Amino acid sequence: MVDVRRNQVGWIFRDFHLIDGLSAIDNVAFALEVAGVSSQRETEQRAIEALERVGLGDRMQFVPEQLSGGQQQRVAIARAIAGERRFLLADEPTGNLDIASAAEVLDLFKSLCGTKRSPCPSSWSRTIDLASKADRMLLLRDGQTVGPRHQERRGLDEGGEEE
Repeated sequence: MVDVRRNQVGWIFRDFHLIDGLSAIDNVAFALEVAGVSSQRETEQRAIEALERVGLGDRMQFVPEQLSGGQQQRVAIARAIAGERRFLLADEPTGNLDIASAAEVLDLFKSLCGTKRSPCPSSWSRTIDLASKADRMLLLRDGQTVGPRHQERRGLDEGGEEE
C-alpha cells in the first residue's frame, strides 16, 4: 500500500505542505527523490517541466515565503504531477486561496485533465461555486454515492448557475 501511495497517487493538500527553506524546484525534486527517482538529472528535468506546466518557470528558485498562496498551491500541484502518477487526489485545493487564485487553480486542473501525461484530478469541495465548475461530480453523503448530478441536487442548472 505504501508503494501505491508513493508512486501511483499524486497528493495535493489544502495547506500545501511545502518545506520551508527549500526552493520551489527543490520542493518538487525532493518528492521525486522520495518516490525513488534516482537520477539527479531526471529529477531536475521533471521538476522544471512540472513547474513550467503550472506557470512557475520564473519562480523556481523562490522559497515558499516568497510565493503567494496561489503560487504555493501551484508548487504543490507541480510536485504531484512531476511524478507522472496515475491519480491525483486533491483535498480542498482552493480552501486557503482567494477567489482569483482559486479560479486559476481550477483552470489549471481543467488544463491538466485529459492530457496524455496527466490524469484527471479528483477533488472534494464543500464550496458550491467552485464545485459547480467541474465537468463531472458525484455527491457523497455519509460515505455513500448519492448520485452523479450534484448540480441538480444543489439547485444549480446545467451551467452551474443558481436557479
